[in-house]
Amino acid sequence: MKNCLQELRRQKGWSQADLASHLNVSRQTVNALERGRYDPSLPLAFAIARLFGRAVEQVFDPDPE
Repeated sequence: MKNCLQELRRQKGWSQADLASHLNVSRQTVNALERGRYDPSLPLAFAIARLFGRAVEQVFDPDPE
């Protein structure tokens, strides 16, 4: 699933470890999310969107072109 997580994280000036800490996940999970190798659970997707003040659809694109 395509996402803009890396861009949003960088705008905040956060490392992957910083974001992982905010979400209570591992840095490896953040890395896998950013690279599109892992699709988040619904609770995690909502937590990410809420953290960045966005709708889930603004962070994750379930139908990349």
